Amino acid sequence: MTDSTRREFIKATAVGAAALLASPSRVLGANDRVRVGMIGVGARGQDLLKQLLEVPNAELVAIADVYSRRHDEARHLAPRIQTLNDHRRLLEMKDLDGIIVASPLHLHAHHFLDVLAAGKDLYCEKTMTWSIPEAEQCLAAASKSDRVVQIGLQHESSGARADAKKWIKDGMLGKITQVEAWMSRNSPHGQGQWVRPLPPDCNPQNVNWNAFLNGRPDRPFDANKFINWRLFWEFSGGNVTENMVHQIAWIMSALELPVPTAAYMSGGVFSEKDGREVPDTVAITLDFPNDTVITWQSTFSNSRYGLGEHILGSDGTIEHVAGATDMVTGRSQESTRYFPEPVNRKNGAAMTSETKDQNHMANWIDCIRSRKTPNAPVEIGYRSAVAAHMANLAYRQKQRVSLEIAKASPPQY
Repeated sequence: MTDSTRREFIKATAVGAAALLASPSRVLGANDRVRVGMIGVGARGQDLLKQLLEVPNAELVAIADVYSRRHDEARHLAPRIQTLNDHRRLLEMKDLDGIIVASPLHLHAHHFLDVLAAGKDLYCEKTMTWSIPEAEQCLAAASKSDRVVQIGLQHESSGARADAKKWIKDGMLGKITQVEAWMSRNSPHGQGQWVRPLPPDCNPQNVNWNAFLNGRPDRPFDANKFINWRLFWEFSGGNVTENMVHQIAWIMSALELPVPTAAYMSGGVFSEKDGREVPDTVAITLDFPNDTVITWQSTFSNSRYGLGEHILGSDGTIEHVAGATDMVTGRSQESTRYFPEPVNRKNGAAMTSETKDQNHMANWIDCIRSRKTPNAPVEIGYRSAVAAHMANLAYRQKQRVSLEIAKASPPQY
């Protein structure tokens, strides 16, 4: 960690502590519209923007982004919004109830703490933070605050997760010692996952490069790293923080698991040699207390088996699978089922999940009104972030990483 990064970290800690003194901008009546701002409106941010626009009695008021092109794109989706190039100006708006943070991963903690300090409710995209120290910091700030915090772990609002949690709680699986999970994708030859074209207007005149760097070592503007930040360690956690975190959070919350005790990870850049630093092929093992092991495998060279999880218990199995997306309909075959183990549950019957998914964004808006805990609170954001970062540290250090080693390891660019 550089001196400038340490200064930013200390400054952010002070900002997070200030959240204790912040008060909500206004008290919402039953029929008042929830007024929302957004920080970061790239591809993912625009997806969330569309989701918000579909939530009844919620209004997008303003957005902030360091790239002027995103202002135009956001206004195309919501013509009446105010656009800003500095998120601090957004947070000064007194009539905003909540803020959606959809900035690149390395900016999450900075924006997370600033939003809480401004007294706003928060929706923070996954993974909650870029590093374990940042996760500790954000958890502490949120724990001291009375703000509603929802993490963008949409699987936490799924009916499959709710049914799996109930089946486990009811003892239908018996002792669970292993969970197998996977996620696979593919793309045309020569077109690596996440690689996006560089817009002709992506230049220093239209991008606040220093704000994007967020304390990283200064260097000339780099359009490729700005647009394709997911490919580089100093801004991203790769496939682990983009995809595994969703599934590991689903598993950890269903099984009520704490953070892992150790992590192992192998793999590399095997699918496309396109200059990326983060691996596209991985095999991860996470050890948990109480004799539980979770594995997660992923490739960007084959999409046949989509994503899924097998929760393996002495008395039964939960199988959640979502096959490859059909290119014509855009749909995938998704199902969640329970199968009894005949040797220990002779009279058990197979079951299929029928609970409907909740709208994750609507859940956050509802909780802003009710002040209830949302489906993906800061605690699961923290635990899933630690699990993801432990896996990446194991890969980068080329060794088994215990929780103690992970917490003692300085963040790596």
